[in-house]
Amino acid sequence: MKIISVVGTKDTGKTTLVVKIVKELVNRGFKVGTIKHMHKSFDVEGRDTWKHKEAGAELVIGSADETFFLINQKLDIENLLTRSECLLNLDFMVIEGLKYSNYAKISVSSFEDEFTISKVNAKEIDDKGLKELVDLIEKRSYGILPYMDCKDCGYDSCKDMAIAAAKGETIEQVCVMKKMKELELKVDGKPIPMNPFVQTFVQNTTLGMISSLRGDALKDFESKKIELIINGGNIEKTY
Repeated sequence: MKIISVVGTKDTGKTTLVVKIVKELVNRGFKVGTIKHMHKSFDVEGRDTWKHKEAGAELVIGSADETFFLINQKLDIENLLTRSECLLNLDFMVIEGLKYSNYAKISVSSFEDEFTISKVNAKEIDDKGLKELVDLIEKRSYGILPYMDCKDCGYDSCKDMAIAAAKGETIEQVCVMKKMKELELKVDGKPIPMNPFVQTFVQNTTLGMISSLRGDALKDFESKKIELIINGGNIEKTY
């Protein structure tokens, strides 16, 4: 899943451009998700769901023609991106706002940093300009950063690699960690980076133990998704 953020000051057309980008990506056959970065709660005071949350509910679910979930905690962007990728298997995530993240950005105002791949006038961009912009997004955006800083990609840190990708100087496929997605470790839903040696060790050890077990569910287990959950007190570890 590649990530692009549309940033800018208030009333500069962020939402307008997000809608156009999403439509163009969908027209190209991609599965797209969006995140709206907000500075206030979007659960309006006095609504039924707000009352449920105020009563102490940790999870509030609204179910009608659409379904939404309210979790009584703030999740950081990495947690949101990881959960979105796992749940929906998206090709692109378009973020409105969050200008200080380390992901590729489109600026619709004067803001610019080392991750900015283009600055556009969101209210005046035409179809040709939009297609060229989405071409650039396809080429220079990249996925969730592992923050392992293993240097195997040739850069001193994951951030440096991301900056180079945003500038068009490299592609995220140089990241060794992204080549090894067969095994992931999460603690409380947050991904924990593991270098290639540790990944190989854990994977081979786990598969070796499973191969000694018996049962219909384990037939051809090498080609299936395997989950090992270790519960210890209030700690949950997922491999």
